[in-house]
Amino acid sequence: MATILCIESATPICSIALVQNGAVISLQETEVLQSHAASLMEFIQLALVSAKLDISAIDAVAVSKGPGSYTGLRIGVSTAKGLCYAADKPLIGIGTLKSMALGMIKAYPAGETSTLFCPMIDARRMEVYTAVYDSSATEIIPVSAKIIDESSFDALLKSHTVVFAGDGSAKCRKSLEHHPYAKFLDQEIVSAAHMASLADEAFLKGSFENVAYFEPYYLKDFIAGKSIVKGLR
Repeated sequence: MATILCIESATPICSIALVQNGAVISLQETEVLQSHAASLMEFIQLALVSAKLDISAIDAVAVSKGPGSYTGLRIGVSTAKGLCYAADKPLIGIGTLKSMALGMIKAYPAGETSTLFCPMIDARRMEVYTAVYDSSATEIIPVSAKIIDESSFDALLKSHTVVFAGDGSAKCRKSLEHHPYAKFLDQEIVSAAHMASLADEAFLKGSFENVAYFEPYYLKDFIAGKSIVKGLR
C-alpha cells in the first residue's frame, strides 16, 4: 500500500494531500493568493501530523507539473525535489490539466458518455492553457496555449456537451456560452486530492521522474511583468 505526498501549486490554489492506496487521508489547502511560499511546508507538516505519519513513512512525492503559474510551479517542484533528495524518495510528475479534468468529472452530474471536459488555466488576456478529455479522462485534444474567441471549440460543440472549468473558463464564458452545449462549472476544481488516482497509478507502474533533471512543464516562456514604482519612470 503506497503512501504518496501530493503537491498542487500550479495555480493560485495551494494544496497538499496525503494519499494511501489511491485514497486521500489528509488534505490541506487554501485559495489565498500568493501564499505558496509561506504555506507549502506548513501544509505538508499539518498533513503529516493529521495522518500521524513522518516524512520517512511516505513512499513517493507527486507534484503537479504544469502548465500553470511560473512562480507556483517553481515553488512546488523545488519543494518536491528537496523532499525527494532529503528523504530518498521517488518523484512523480502529474499533468495539471488532467488532474483538473478528473475533478471536473467527479463534480459534474453523471450524463452521456459523449460529454467532454475542458479545464482552463488563466494565461493572461484571452489566452488559456487547456486540453480536452472524455468522460474517462482520456485526452482528446492535447495540452496547448489557446486564445479563446466565439468560434473556439465550434466543431466539438456541434455534437458534444463540453464542460468548462478552472480560473481560465470564467473570462472565456461570454465568448462561449452562446453555444447550447457549453456548460460551466463554477466550483473550484484544482486540488491535490484530484492527483490521488494518477499518482497511485504512476507509482504502481514505476513511472518516476529524474529528480536531478526534472523541470516543470511551463508551456510558454516566462515573461516578467514591468514593475511600476511611484515617482520613477
